[in-house]
Amino acid sequence: MSKPPTTAGEGFHPHLSDTPAPVTPLRARLHHIRAGSLDGGTAQTGGMRRFAAVSGRAVGSEKLWMGQTHVAPSTSSSDHHHGESETAIYVVSGHPEFVFLDDSGDGEPEEVRLRTAPGDYVFVPPFVPHREENPDPAEEAVVVIARSTQEAIVVNLPGLHALPAQGD
Repeated sequence: MSKPPTTAGEGFHPHLSDTPAPVTPLRARLHHIRAGSLDGGTAQTGGMRRFAAVSGRAVGSEKLWMGQTHVAPSTSSSDHHHGESETAIYVVSGHPEFVFLDDSGDGEPEEVRLRTAPGDYVFVPPFVPHREENPDPAEEAVVVIARSTQEAIVVNLPGLHALPAQGD
């Protein structure tokens, strides 16, 4: 069995040095965001409520936004995308559905519905129009969201449309 790397610059990120990044007041300590202190003053979409936990404004993050989204029973969000953000979603409770148009085949774009359950993950690439739906008549759906930008980017749309295929 090989010995784990111990030299600076080895391991998972050999391109990183052991020199710490410049310290600013918000970046000099860890931040504990309690469940009851999530911030609803973030970008919103009709039919759901977003709450920021980690953001540039809240904790000084530079490349990450993280929070929760709640979709009420029997509710659909408005159609939207998240601009340049990559978005990762973890389903905490409920069975939310994620709807988008897939134009990767021949012919007309096809509506795709991803049916999820607690413990599932969904990845949303940048600029992909989609919506969240909660078909359950009694249970709220709750998901945790992480985005690759400092603040939540939400571009609300009048409807779903498929992105052109690569090279079009």
